[in-house]
Amino acid sequence: MLLDDSSPTPPEQESLVQLGGVPVRLLGYGTAVQEIMRRALVPAIRPLGVCSANLDHIRHFGSGSPRQGTLEQAASVEWMTLLDGAPLVAQTRRLTGASWPRLAGSDLIGPVLREAERLGVSVGFLGGSKQVQELLRRRLSRERPELRVAGYWAPDRSTITDGKSSLELAANIAESAPDILVIGLGKPRQELWANEYGHLTGAKVLLAFGAVVDFLAGRIQRAPSWMSEKGLEWAWRLLKEPRRLGRRYLLEGPGAYVRLRSNSSQLAAQPGKAGTLVSRSVRTSAASPSGGTAGRFLAPECPADIAVVIVTYDNADDVDPLISGLRAEARTLALKVVVADNSPDDSTRARLSRHADVLTVNTGGNLGYAGGINQALRLAGDAGAFLILNPDLRVEPGAIAAMWHRMMKTGCGMVVPVLLDPDGSVYPSLRREPTVTRALGDAAMGSRLPARPGWLSEIDFRAESYLHPHLVEWATGAAMLISPDALRATGEWDERFFLYSEETDYCHRLRAGGFSIWFEPAARMWHERGGSGQSAELMSLMAVNRVRYARKHMGAPRAALLRAAVLAGEVARLPKPGHGRTALALMNQRRWVALPHATLPEVPASILETFPSGAVIIPAHNEAAVLGRTLDALGPVASAPNVDVIVACNGCTDGTEAIASRYPGVQVVRVEQASKTAALNAADRVTDRWPRIYLDADIELGPDAVRAVFDSLNTGPYLAARPAYRYDTAGASGSVKAYYRARTRIPANSQGLWGAGVFALTAAGHARLQEFPALTGDDLYVDRLFGPEEKAVLPAPAVVVRTPRSSGALLAVLSRTYRGNAEQSGKSPVGASTRRTLRELARTVRGPISALDAGVYAAFAVTGRFKVNRGGVGNSAWERDETSRR
Repeated sequence: MLLDDSSPTPPEQESLVQLGGVPVRLLGYGTAVQEIMRRALVPAIRPLGVCSANLDHIRHFGSGSPRQGTLEQAASVEWMTLLDGAPLVAQTRRLTGASWPRLAGSDLIGPVLREAERLGVSVGFLGGSKQVQELLRRRLSRERPELRVAGYWAPDRSTITDGKSSLELAANIAESAPDILVIGLGKPRQELWANEYGHLTGAKVLLAFGAVVDFLAGRIQRAPSWMSEKGLEWAWRLLKEPRRLGRRYLLEGPGAYVRLRSNSSQLAAQPGKAGTLVSRSVRTSAASPSGGTAGRFLAPECPADIAVVIVTYDNADDVDPLISGLRAEARTLALKVVVADNSPDDSTRARLSRHADVLTVNTGGNLGYAGGINQALRLAGDAGAFLILNPDLRVEPGAIAAMWHRMMKTGCGMVVPVLLDPDGSVYPSLRREPTVTRALGDAAMGSRLPARPGWLSEIDFRAESYLHPHLVEWATGAAMLISPDALRATGEWDERFFLYSEETDYCHRLRAGGFSIWFEPAARMWHERGGSGQSAELMSLMAVNRVRYARKHMGAPRAALLRAAVLAGEVARLPKPGHGRTALALMNQRRWVALPHATLPEVPASILETFPSGAVIIPAHNEAAVLGRTLDALGPVASAPNVDVIVACNGCTDGTEAIASRYPGVQVVRVEQASKTAALNAADRVTDRWPRIYLDADIELGPDAVRAVFDSLNTGPYLAARPAYRYDTAGASGSVKAYYRARTRIPANSQGLWGAGVFALTAAGHARLQEFPALTGDDLYVDRLFGPEEKAVLPAPAVVVRTPRSSGALLAVLSRTYRGNAEQSGKSPVGASTRRTLRELARTVRGPISALDAGVYAAFAVTGRFKVNRGGVGNSAWERDETSRR
């Protein structure tokens, strides 16, 4: 016998557990061998892939790993993951209350070969060196002379990691027609190769059994039985191969063990499907492709499979090849194309005008990449997904369909393709979340030492990462397919990132919203990578935006450390052009204003004269710190002859009135009483224009949003409305960010007129109000005056709502809000509304991140309500957030 075929008696009933994020099917020895042999004898649409889950498997495929879900989402292989490793056995016992046997490949292979020999099933062996394969050949011929061996293949690593060579290898194996293919390439390579190419080998069963080829050949000695029984086989292997296995067991094992203990549960098995989870659901609003339109694009108002969004800047020579590739894709997918052109002249637009079915909008300035994306998305209409593309891309046939199908299969929020340089080599486009240590590693080594650990490099240089579909943290923004759900939840792109880091920020917010990002290597696009140029100013902007990103998402201490790391990298490269200027920009923030930034066109008088009629009313009490920002955002609206912009200064003592007076066209109303209600009513009395936008002094509302609100209320059926909003949590604590992430996911919070710091009324709507009452929460009061058919959240550019920065400040704001709610309803703020909110919150939980956010939200909500309940509804203290006004 090659190996001990004995097997302990398993529990009677099969079960399914999730161990460290990996679904594991619990079987006994006999049942596992029986299932393998059954599949080897009966042809099926997909081969059965079998692997064993140990701590190393959790590290590669478990929760938080880039490859999480890769095997479960496989289209061409049906995977059955079995139990292995003493820690996993112990965790399974805790979950199920029963003892399940370890089913390591090295233990199963003996019974499998014995049954294959008895039943005449052919077996092939892939993996190991040629010398090991020769040892195996001799041993099998001596000890299992009746075994039908289809062949032996010992490819080198370059073959396994090369797509073309792997296809040739799979075809070669298929010629030998093995029923079972034993694959011993090591984790995760063997599972990934089997997942990608296993179905092309013709094998009915793929056994990804690691070092089993070496065990069978006798090159590696098995651990003594007493060590295996005590769960110490890992120690035996470590003693035998310390250089190869030391890192796995001593450095990487503890992290996998933490995942095992923190993310394991018992699941229900779905009959007839190995390793399938009943509880798994795919969340996507995209339906099956509706079919192409013979190479033509749909109009923006028509629903489509995919809306393609492109931002151009002097790309006259690029757009024709890109659109040609998109037309080829439009033969099988219903596409529409919207281009936002930032170019300073008409050359790009003239080239685009040749394509009558492409909607091209002139931004009128240079809004940057994020601003252009936002502009185009506002015009894109409805679609099953939204594809953002650089103009200098060339789309290979089938690339967009491959991204679409990956999104459909996984229910993810975003899919990114593989990008190819002009010479055909793969560009390392996949990225890891920025950290201080990664910034230091990139500063010290740049693109050198690409094999360095992931915690020392933001760029994923590993060739294998670009061969197989898997989860990623983010990728360069040249090509991104985004689901409608993720687009709505994430909001607009942050236009403060003119170029660079805008995709880092967007992907961060998308993941924080509970959505995943997948890499799809079957989608291939060629990228020139020359669209934004290589000037010293842009080099400086790239470095500065990394600091901006850190300040927004990492907090002040870590942002300062990252800034120092980036600066160190620039200082180390001072002899090279541009790095000196970049270092100076990092050292002196005053230089940032001179870096490239969004430029808006001068608004012609003719446009201002045709601006729709209305009024913008801003109540302001000691808002000197923020009022200038708000009036700057309004831009030329105050100069429009048909618009009144009124700042109602109530009880101001800090210079708010002087600031408002400096803006041409702004009317200032002085109210002695420090009362928002009095300010709103006073401003109402000095204008006769309708509709009216009521805007808090710390909320940023742009001209496009003003126009959209005025147009809608002047012509539409609504009596009241507001634009959408997005939260700016830059500089906020982690708990505050978690609260607002959860808040964004609750649909009811984005459907009313309250909560955005802005709402608008028509004359008929205001007649229902007559005047603002002396209540806390004017927006809630107004919202309750109108039925669902009388009010709307308009598809206008979102206003910016800057959130509190600290937990204490957030609690103060919540206390004021809940007190106002209770004041208007006449009920305690704790009760049915709290329970209803918690029920809605529970529905937003989709994973560990959203669950944590929901817990933080619930804690703040309950604490704020109880605080008001203890203090009483009549408490008139005004809790204003000062942290976001600094």
